[in-house]
Amino acid sequence: MNNDPVDLLIIGAGAAGAAFAWSMADTRMRILCLEQGEWMNPAQYPSTGRDGELRHLREFSFNPNVRGRATDYPVNGSASPIQIANFNGVGGGTVLYAAHFPRFHPSDFRVRTCDGVADDWPVDYATLEPFFAENDRMMGVAGLAGDPAYPPKAVPLPPVPLGASGERLAAAFNQLGWHWWPSDSAIATRPYEGRDRCVNLGPCTSGCAQGAKGSTDITYWPEAIRRGVQLRTRARVREITVGADGMANGAVYYDEHGREQFQAAHVVVLACNGIGTPRLMLNSVSGRFPNGIANSSGQVGRNLMLHPYASVMGTFPERLDGQFGPAGCCIWSQEFYETDRARGFVRGYTMEIIRGRGALTTAMNGLASGQIPWGPGFHEAFGRLFAHSAGMVAILEDLPEAHNRVTLDPVLKDGDGIPAPAIHYTLSENSRRMLDHAVARATEVLRAAGATEVHAEAPWRAAGWHNMGTARMGSDPARSVVDARGRAHDVKNLFIIDGSIFVTSGGVNPTSTIQALALYIADGMKRNLANLFD
Repeated sequence: MNNDPVDLLIIGAGAAGAAFAWSMADTRMRILCLEQGEWMNPAQYPSTGRDGELRHLREFSFNPNVRGRATDYPVNGSASPIQIANFNGVGGGTVLYAAHFPRFHPSDFRVRTCDGVADDWPVDYATLEPFFAENDRMMGVAGLAGDPAYPPKAVPLPPVPLGASGERLAAAFNQLGWHWWPSDSAIATRPYEGRDRCVNLGPCTSGCAQGAKGSTDITYWPEAIRRGVQLRTRARVREITVGADGMANGAVYYDEHGREQFQAAHVVVLACNGIGTPRLMLNSVSGRFPNGIANSSGQVGRNLMLHPYASVMGTFPERLDGQFGPAGCCIWSQEFYETDRARGFVRGYTMEIIRGRGALTTAMNGLASGQIPWGPGFHEAFGRLFAHSAGMVAILEDLPEAHNRVTLDPVLKDGDGIPAPAIHYTLSENSRRMLDHAVARATEVLRAAGATEVHAEAPWRAAGWHNMGTARMGSDPARSVVDARGRAHDVKNLFIIDGSIFVTSGGVNPTSTIQALALYIADGMKRNLANLFD
């Protein structure tokens, strides 16, 4: 194994790390990415077999504690009502995400200015717009231009078809006079950049064997590798090391055989998501940084935002057959996105339409909710739900609170003995009021659409797949971890590019904004290579 020093060391090969590596390849520096997971084989995704739903609930579960792959690390979520979801491997969370691909709104970067809460970002929508557009092209985003909820923007591909579920709920939104629009989706709806179109092979959240879904293992990484970036898998990083000058000088990691290795580097970039990045930083203890690298502010791990979800599903008398194709990419409504204090809370949420669920998931959810009984009556109740369900999730903006945080667990460790992250998270009163409002409005839509039964879960316990804010961006070194260009205030050659640098969480899925930020930070580094450490 060649551990010769590299110019640029990236840790994490997911949404942010892939986009950043691709962009930085322009510099012709020696760039290496360490990823603790491995390359995925699409032929082994659950959607390729008849037992796909069962495998999705087990070895392809969102929850690493359920999945238990050798490349995973456990998470202690006992102190949180929302369980963490992530994935370790080339592509990271984009391997299992739903490919729902909204951008943050302009107001999401100015929450303090607009509503007097949280903080404004040191970067705005207009600055990120060209990077949003570049990322849409690379990921292959489908949608429809003209959404009045956003500033004007182009979309590379036509939208995912609405299907019976989308058409039924769109009519209900029209009846109520509420906003809706075809969602932006990182799904090829026609052949695009060597990827074939979506054929509704299975739910996007179990991996796309067709290759239609824009996961970074098939979008950014092949291009980055062709341009000279090195990607080393099964490399689990334990800590970032610092020299006598206070600069990061590399990383200690375990290779696929469990052997300790050291990789020297001139610049270190963290892209391990809002849980993995603070975990690694807190574990990187030295004489200069006794509380974790770049943590003089005490902000590393704090201000965790998880996007509480409300899941609201309706049962309809006719078949909608929503079990086929992209489950979460249909239409959205941002009628309640911006603050209206008459509702009793600040900020807002997006309603994302869910088409339906497979047979096994329908049965298990029905049993858990009491909609389907054990024993006599099972088949009748199941038949009433399966292929007759549609609904939505409401994704709520989660405001930053310092007590919501990631720490190192004193007992739980991963397979190489590295302390696992522990989650400390409580729902705010603002979020609870927003959840109540979202359930009520979603129920109103479903009833208007003709639903005979409505069932809600709020907060949705399993929905911890958006992890943000734990190494926040800001201009004040006492209240933030990195500056407006992603560079750590305390360490001049340490950069962070993932969702941990978010100042606020918005009310939409964060992947598009994470990648736009990564491209923006890469662009700033390329423009200032001569004086990068000034």
